Amino acid sequence: MISSKTMKAVVLTSPTAADEIILTDIPVPKVRPGWVLVKVRAFGLNHSEQILRLKEISAKYIQKPIIPGIECVGEIADSSDSQFRCGQKVVALMGGMGRSFNGSYAEYALLPTSHVFAVTSQLPWEQLAAVPETYYTAWGSLFECLNLTSGDTLLIRGGTCALGYASLQLAKALGCKVIATTHKKEKLPLLSAADHAVLDTGELSNGISGITKALELVGPKTLYDTLHCVNKGGVVCSTGILGGVFSVRDFDPIRYIPNGVYLTGFYSNSPSQDIIDKIFNFLSVHDLIPCIGGIFKFEDIKEACKAFDKGTINGKIVIKTE
Repeated sequence: MISSKTMKAVVLTSPTAADEIILTDIPVPKVRPGWVLVKVRAFGLNHSEQILRLKEISAKYIQKPIIPGIECVGEIADSSDSQFRCGQKVVALMGGMGRSFNGSYAEYALLPTSHVFAVTSQLPWEQLAAVPETYYTAWGSLFECLNLTSGDTLLIRGGTCALGYASLQLAKALGCKVIATTHKKEKLPLLSAADHAVLDTGELSNGISGITKALELVGPKTLYDTLHCVNKGGVVCSTGILGGVFSVRDFDPIRYIPNGVYLTGFYSNSPSQDIIDKIFNFLSVHDLIPCIGGIFKFEDIKEACKAFDKGTINGKIVIKTE
């Protein structure tokens, strides 16, 4: 399945603005034991890749030069010593993709078998590409951390991001009541699938009640307020960092977390075949179509990243390599 000895890829060595992104011709990676070569058919853009591209690339722990990209969908081009077969449809995510080793912004990706998973979905590539990282993170946050049930009232703080849309879709399919927020008034109509769409002024705890579970996607910037939005016995899962604040300064859990409220967080670095199977089964059983905001050709990835940085596209941005 390897059609050429070279491939096009985005290669970063230093902080790179979206309008500085170019495609470079580099050799197709050589397979080694424990790794498989994936022909990338499509991949999604993620906030963590934006952080890497604009700032984190300067950190000493980032391998440079690096091909970014923490997820992809495609086919096995070389199965190496793995259980996979050539031509098999797979998704891949996390495990160091795009940071510790080259990721998915390329026509081929050499990936560890531990983070490559077989799928039998009939979704087209662009829809399939909207699933791996976004729906895995939504799934883990909602079901592993929040133990969400149909009887819950869920607050999604930061609902108008790809993860917010996916979480809203999963929660409504489960039968939950959902209250979703955005800090932009013009984006309130985008949350029409929620039971209530709320404009986030930064202080919600005095105006919202009855919340049993909360998914915090804005992050430490609003976490204290979110903790005071939930009922006693409620649970808050802090997953996102959309607010641009990455930690709680001088964190004192005794004073910070209200009595009888539980705080957890989801770290999406440990996907498994079992969880990937459950996600795709849930999508199939509930006849859900993955949420997509925009689709770009690989040759137009500069424009895709510019749109991502400006926030002009609502929802997941997907890149098709051909």
